[in-house]
Amino acid sequence: MKNSFNARSTTDEVLKGVDLAGKTVLLTGSNSGLGFETLQQMTSHGAHVIAAARTLTTAREACAKIRGSTTPLACDLSSLSSVRQAIAQVRDSGRHVDIVIANAGIMAPPKLEQIYGLEKQFVVNYLSHFMLINGILDVMPQHAGARIVILSSSAHRKAPKVGIDFDNLSGARNYKPWVFYGQSNVARILFALALSRRLSSNGITVNTLHPDVIADTNLSRHLGLLVKAIVPVMRLFTKTVPQGAATQCYLAAHPDVASVTGQYFSDCKIAEPSPAARDDAIGERLWTLSEQLVSAHGGH
Repeated sequence: MKNSFNARSTTDEVLKGVDLAGKTVLLTGSNSGLGFETLQQMTSHGAHVIAAARTLTTAREACAKIRGSTTPLACDLSSLSSVRQAIAQVRDSGRHVDIVIANAGIMAPPKLEQIYGLEKQFVVNYLSHFMLINGILDVMPQHAGARIVILSSSAHRKAPKVGIDFDNLSGARNYKPWVFYGQSNVARILFALALSRRLSSNGITVNTLHPDVIADTNLSRHLGLLVKAIVPVMRLFTKTVPQGAATQCYLAAHPDVASVTGQYFSDCKIAEPSPAARDDAIGERLWTLSEQLVSAHGGH
């Protein structure tokens, strides 16, 4: 699969000529950064977007800033109860969901935070999306080109060598912000690959991606003052938000990748994740554990 897109391609460029009329998109983290850019692009190309954010107020504010067809949705990814309510609202809406873009996430909080006895990034970045996507699969049209796009990061390479440290998911032993951020992104890649295997026969594609370093996203809110102080300089060497969101928009809507599944992308091209992130045995172990965690803390 070849295309002319690269690290400098923008959302406008990858979506040129794409018509999403009649499509419904479920987008997490829709209120800022890459998510808000994606919200603008999906609606401007004709899609109806179920725009999820941590609170209903925040989601409504994002929707109010754009022209287009939207439904604001509260989905606090730090609460599996909130995710369960969001699933119910999507299912009760009467809409088929054609495209899911799991965009939301947090990055490297300096101090250990736990939810349900688990390190927070694991829950917010991975487990809640595992629950959300599995919860709405049966309202996605089968054999009709439905797509699931899951953001990850090249920072997945900062994870433990084993990929997922199943014996320290709490983070209680030796919490390192970037290691646990990396682990949550390994989990997202493993989830995408495992889900693609499960959906291989029904026409729903699943891919994951690295958006690259973007200086102007809300992910950086946990970073130190020194890093924030050099953001103006970083902008000279990093992607703009429209460039950063290009790959997820490409995977969500471009006809070139309509039948591509189970892949990790960077700069709109297939890339190679770490060995641990493509280890099916680790992925299946993670899937089983995730089902148990959702059952214990999120319910159905």
